[in-house]
Amino acid sequence: MRLTPRVREILAYYSADNPGVKANLARMLMHGTTAGSGRMVILPVDQGFEHGPARSFAPNPAGYDPRYHFELALDAGCNAYAAPLGFLEAAAADFAGEVPLILKLNNHDVLHDEKDPLSAVTGSVDDALRLGCAAIGFTIYPGSSHAGVMYEQLRDLAEDAKSVGLAVVVWSYPRGSDLSKSGETAVDVVAYAAQIAAQLGAHIVKVKLPSDQLEQAEAKKAYEKHAIPIGTLAERVRHVVQSTFDGRRIVIFSGGAKKDKDEDVLNEARAIRDGGGFGSIIGRNSFQRTKSAALKLLHSIMAVYNEETK
Repeated sequence: MRLTPRVREILAYYSADNPGVKANLARMLMHGTTAGSGRMVILPVDQGFEHGPARSFAPNPAGYDPRYHFELALDAGCNAYAAPLGFLEAAAADFAGEVPLILKLNNHDVLHDEKDPLSAVTGSVDDALRLGCAAIGFTIYPGSSHAGVMYEQLRDLAEDAKSVGLAVVVWSYPRGSDLSKSGETAVDVVAYAAQIAAQLGAHIVKVKLPSDQLEQAEAKKAYEKHAIPIGTLAERVRHVVQSTFDGRRIVIFSGGAKKDKDEDVLNEARAIRDGGGFGSIIGRNSFQRTKSAALKLLHSIMAVYNEETK
């Protein structure tokens, strides 16, 4: 299949990368329902490790089975499926070559209080190659007192991944004892987190949707002085994209906790589209619904990104 002009344009943003990395970025961008559009919808299922099994899968017990998530990603037409080592090992051989995979190389649990989180490295670049992955994934927590350790870990893993042609996806989630809880999604903080991930060499940056709060006093002065528009969600998405090398890195947005109304999720997708975002990474709002309900929602999100519906 020939690459579309939009995908070729996106790949041109990564002029420093080797053909293997570009091929794996193209592999994801050209897969699934949004193939060729430059938009992405990725299914991430790391919550079993991050939040615990009952919190993650009790709402839809089919999700306890690792094979379920491969099937959901395939049936929905997702661009890729991301998970930790165990979930991928449990079923990658059964679905080899059917959906691009992202191996999440670090994870943390919630069995202790962690105001300044530091994830453990739980997988390797060799694991990603062995499992046929298109990319590695890695979480950083800007604002944590341990952020420097994570930045250095990511630097080393990204260098290794790029050298063997794997793309790098970075979850950039501000968190730490000096940030308020609401400040974790403040627009200045989210934009900063996206910039940090891009500066660390991410090909794809994943952040949470930003609120209109301004957390940092000095940043607030800059936003007000330069009249940066942040009044609507689409404007805030546009600013985060601008902060990620003026849109020259792929920026996707987290779906967050499960929402009862599909329309709430679809409204977020519309704002991401209208703000120039590259798409969504939808976990709990997918696998915590029944399969039929999840497919309906995911197909509706993809229709938004394909501009088949308003």
